Amino acid sequence: MPITSLEILISLIKEFEGCRLKAYKCPAGIWTVGWGAIGKGINKDTVWTQHQADEQLHDRALDALHEAIRLSPILLHETIERQSAIADFIYNCGINAYRKSTLKKRVDAGDWNSAKKEIMRWDKVKGKPLAGLTRRRLVECDML
Repeated sequence: MPITSLEILISLIKEFEGCRLKAYKCPAGIWTVGWGAIGKGINKDTVWTQHQADEQLHDRALDALHEAIRLSPILLHETIERQSAIADFIYNCGINAYRKSTLKKRVDAGDWNSAKKEIMRWDKVKGKPLAGLTRRRLVECDML
């Protein structure tokens, strides 16, 4: 059975997020739990089971993939690697960051060389490069 973009995406997320069942502050200072989940209801007291973390990962990854294709329909006709790379970016940086980005403009234009340059600009937290983000962007870049 062929591998899907969702399977690639979940693998990327697991590689770069890791899983923590007790909430912690990420380098950007945001309360995070599970496989990098953030948002309403996640705070210093949040504790998940492994089952909750895995369910949330699947649901949030699927949402990121759908949003990537909704916002950049060109991805429907692209490789599963390109779909997964943009969905991983959305999972990590957020839908609003992608929606307003030059990266999205390059993806929508099918200008993959420029998209690679743009995605590499997103490796900073509070203006400082973060080694883990640089590695993540390099992997996404290689998939574009």
